[in-house]
Order: sequence, then C-alpha cells, then structure tokens
Amino acid sequence: MSIHDNVAGIRERIAKAAARAGRSVDSITLMGVSKTVEPERIRQAYEAGIRVFGENKVQEFGGKAGLLADLTEAQWHLIGHLQSNKVKKAVELFQAVDSVDSLRLAEKLNQAAEQMNKILPVLIEVNVGSEENKSGLAPDSSGLEELLSGVQSLKNLRVRGLMTIPPFTEDPEGARPYFRQLRELREKIAARKLPCIEMDVLSMGMSHDFEVAIEEGSTCVRVGTAIFGSRPYPSK
Repeated sequence: MSIHDNVAGIRERIAKAAARAGRSVDSITLMGVSKTVEPERIRQAYEAGIRVFGENKVQEFGGKAGLLADLTEAQWHLIGHLQSNKVKKAVELFQAVDSVDSLRLAEKLNQAAEQMNKILPVLIEVNVGSEENKSGLAPDSSGLEELLSGVQSLKNLRVRGLMTIPPFTEDPEGARPYFRQLRELREKIAARKLPCIEMDVLSMGMSHDFEVAIEEGSTCVRVGTAIFGSRPYPSK
C-alpha cells in the first residue's frame, strides 16, 4: 500500500478508537515518526496530510532538514533522547522537544532558547515501566518533582504535558495499564495547578498500540512503521 493509503487507514482507525472512547477525533494528533525515513517518503506523508513529524536524532534530521524546508506547515518534534552537547542544534532545528527527562536538560534547553529568542514547547518523558534501557523519569521519582519545581522559573520553555514509551508487549492490551498510569499522573499534576506548567498533551501510543492509547486518553499518537514501512534511511 502507498503512504497515502497507509495514512488514510490509520486515520480511520483513530476515528473508530476515538468513537469507542467517546472522544472527538479532533482532539488527537497523528505524528508521523520519520526517523530513518528518507526525505522523499517524508514528503509523501506530508502530501497525505501529516503535519507533525517526530525525529529521534539531531544529527540525522540536520542532514535532511534542508531538503524539507519547503514543507512550510510541517512541525518537527525531537522525540529521542537528547544529549546535552546537541542542545543548541536541537533548539535551532526543532519546533518542540518531547523528551525532557531532567532539570539539567531543561535548563540547557531554556538557555539555548533564550539565546535564540524562542519559546520552546516541551514534554516531560516518563518511564512508566521503570526500564533501565529507556530514558525518562520514574512516575514517583524525586527527579520528576525536581523538574516540575525547577521548570517553573524557565521562561523560555513551555511545558505542555507528558510522553511515554511503555514496555513492549505483543498484545497491545498489555500496554493499557501503562497508558492509564500516565493519564492518571497527568491528572494529578494538572490538579496541582503548577505555575507555567500545562498538562494538555499526553503523547503515547505507537504503530502497534495507538488505538489502546487513544482509549486511555492519548492526545498524540506517534506512528512510524504503519505509515512508512520498514525500509531504513541510513542514520548519521
């Protein structure tokens, strides 16, 4: 199937999942995860209506950003782990960083955004499964509290919500408890009405489990393989 057909099929599945949950389909953003995808196929996804794209690596996206500069309505989000030595380039390239996992990183992003006279939307990455091989803050960690407290004074960041990648399970239903956990954490943080912190975005769900994520409240599903297939574009 073509990328256009893939996108149409995913949007239909999103609509059905939203209906099951009694939600408006307009409350859910479809992000095309374009890591390791060559510019031509990214362009095809854009032509199929995708406007929000997720990239994992600063250097890889930097190598193809110039070839996509004419996609003027595209929003580019960094969804992969960000090394501190690449913060400045990330702030230059991306419209949002969805993987903030420490106050130290938030401070560096804020400094770079201030230097560029830019307000940078960010998401806090939560490691709901407490997996050692994944980035993100544990839901009940002191690090999360430190970040929530410290980010309130960072005037060039706008915290918009939470992001997670749950432990992989063959059955999408296996991810449901983790999605529910993130939604409940979002609700607890929102109820505290912390200054300068919004909790409007819940980024969770990927190609194999996005329908379950929508049923549990996701406002942004990150879909890569189901849109682009599995042909890789070499990372740099």
